Amino acid sequence: MKDGHVHSHYCLHGSDDTFQMYIENAIKAGIDEISFTEHFPLPRRFEDPSPQKDSSMDVEELEKYIKELQIVKKFYSGVIKINIGVEVDYIEGFEEKIKELLNKYGKDFEDSILSVHMVKYNSKYYCIDYDKDSFGELVDILGGVDKVYDLYYDTLKKAINSDLGMYKPKRIGHLNLVRKYNKIFPYDYENNEKLEEVVKLIKEKGYEVDYNISGLYKEDCKEAYISGYLYELIKKYDINLVYGSDSHNSDNIDVCEAYINKQ
Repeated sequence: MKDGHVHSHYCLHGSDDTFQMYIENAIKAGIDEISFTEHFPLPRRFEDPSPQKDSSMDVEELEKYIKELQIVKKFYSGVIKINIGVEVDYIEGFEEKIKELLNKYGKDFEDSILSVHMVKYNSKYYCIDYDKDSFGELVDILGGVDKVYDLYYDTLKKAINSDLGMYKPKRIGHLNLVRKYNKIFPYDYENNEKLEEVVKLIKEKGYEVDYNISGLYKEDCKEAYISGYLYELIKKYDINLVYGSDSHNSDNIDVCEAYINKQ
């Protein structure tokens, strides 16, 4: 079993748990392949809109991350398959800067993810998943929860269509992350035609989808980010799913195994 979405102590909004702690817990859980997908540095001259400025690691840390994982990968060779990767943030308007970074470091990555955490509106960027208050502010700014979903899905389409070079990730992260606060801001997204447009586009590109289940354990979400109507669409278009715990600490590394066993 593979866990294709795992973070590390290089994450500024994660824990201090070491690679070894994640790996040992993965082995205990019966996971035989793990992809470390730390948040890729944000593009040069882009200002992180999160209040704590902790969305990603700095460029200076990236080389350390790669080198440390290369050592760990050798140590566990023959025990568990370890993939070195990153989670790349799509930032509208910064495609060339992202491409520059990927061209420089992409040769070292084996399994990566492309995600949307931030959306652009009227020349300003907003975090889609920072906290319920900032999500509520975006709802007010755009004029409704449905408008937030529309903007998020439109941004996903731009991410999928973007030219980020030969090292662009081919797996789309937590496709319905916009539902992180759905218990507070309910919305029947089944009637939103944009979502099927996103799924069709993923199929056309031949991309995979991150079967991210971390939403199940979020107080205001309580569902996997691939579930319900979206899950049916993924199956309808026969798109490959890769389980991802999206663990930000080593204690959560076994959630994929537990979730799969319930299916």
